[in-house]
Amino acid sequence: MMFLSLRNLRGRAWPRKPHAFISPCPTRPSRVSLRRPYSSQPERMPDMDIKYGMVEDVESPYYYCPGGYHPVNITDCLAGRYHIVHKLGHGTFSTVWLAHDSNTSRYVAVKVGTADAEKTEVDALLHIQRGISASSRDSEKLSLISTALDHFTIQGPNGTHPCIVTTPARCGLRDTKQETNFGLFQLEVGRSLAAQLALAVSLVHSQGYAHGDLHLGNVLLEHPYPLDNLSVSQLYATIGEPEPEHITREDGKPIPLGSVPPHLVLPCWHFGIPCEKLGLAEAKLSLSDFGVAFRPSDKSRFESFTPWVLRSPEAYFEPTTPLSFGSDIWSLGCIIFECIAVRSLINGDWFASQDRITAQQIYLQGPPPFEWQDKFEKRDKWFDEAWNPSREEYVYSWDKRFEVSVQDPRREEGMEPLDAEEMAALQQLLRWMLAWRPEDRPTAEQVLKTKWMRRWALPAYEKSRT
Repeated sequence: MMFLSLRNLRGRAWPRKPHAFISPCPTRPSRVSLRRPYSSQPERMPDMDIKYGMVEDVESPYYYCPGGYHPVNITDCLAGRYHIVHKLGHGTFSTVWLAHDSNTSRYVAVKVGTADAEKTEVDALLHIQRGISASSRDSEKLSLISTALDHFTIQGPNGTHPCIVTTPARCGLRDTKQETNFGLFQLEVGRSLAAQLALAVSLVHSQGYAHGDLHLGNVLLEHPYPLDNLSVSQLYATIGEPEPEHITREDGKPIPLGSVPPHLVLPCWHFGIPCEKLGLAEAKLSLSDFGVAFRPSDKSRFESFTPWVLRSPEAYFEPTTPLSFGSDIWSLGCIIFECIAVRSLINGDWFASQDRITAQQIYLQGPPPFEWQDKFEKRDKWFDEAWNPSREEYVYSWDKRFEVSVQDPRREEGMEPLDAEEMAALQQLLRWMLAWRPEDRPTAEQVLKTKWMRRWALPAYEKSRT
């Protein structure tokens, strides 16, 4: 089967890495904390007197502690029906497992939240699902949203853990870009993915929710191959058996069994595909991880958990003003660019400074609104009094960003670039979506009505469906 061919792409096996069926977001470095500050759950309390040996590509053993991860093992049975057969990945607030449902004889993904994770995700998902299903106009688009098949809680040594059951995905878009030499989708594929993202966000907003954490790690590809007709032994013959990594202590003493599992399991990556190999017919996505989704009409959210390079500027300039749907629109604009480009619109890594992020935003959109300008504390590091850049080597205008991140890489790889008309239309859309003030940005519905969406992105999506 095609699963097996993935191990030999580029003459090597896929590296061990977290899988993105989940909400891993190691790119969520906003404020170093062990829990979301608005959680009512107890903080994680890792025993820092214990020093564990290093294990790569798995969750930290330190967070198997009160408030943290639940110790899940292969062959465990959750809720009396979900038999754990493999590991899919982990995130800051969950581990995710491939399980066989004995009630339905189907394979499912079970997301096991930390004890300090928000307990509202399933409520948001179910509300959104019900609203979309009830709409005759939108019901056929429900597949664009990750669907909760079941939910339950489990009590363990580290607390009470929320669990959500979903359909297993193939991989996340972030992984498809990372597992390649140049990180570019075929142009028609990128267009289709961008359209689907805009449609998904529009659906979420139509139900009164803001997603709150849009990034490619939370965008999943549908699985193109049937798994349910495979026995567990046949599944292992196809994708490999789970690989345990034993946990050790530096002092050689036994690990505290009970709250900590005897070993950690490496995530399976055998379903993944590098982005340039993804065909249009396979490019079907769903938006996942509603762990920080919120209804602006019901609850004020002030802190953004979106990765810095995708985070809207009001989260920095107006920290006491509630976030809104417009914050999602900014992030959506950034990841639409990533569907077409080789890298993100705003450059930065996990530890990029806020002033560097803001400077890049100014290079693209010009000086921020007057009332925000004095809040840019490190302005002198990047600009003179007239807002002229003082570090020319870092300056990327829209045209330069497109040339360096889109056009040149596509030509170098023999891939189709954007023609002048399409590039102008996409730039016009992104400039609008990245307006400084959230009230000046389009709604998700307005995004779908723009020239670039109507002429290029939505037609590609319709083609992928047929």
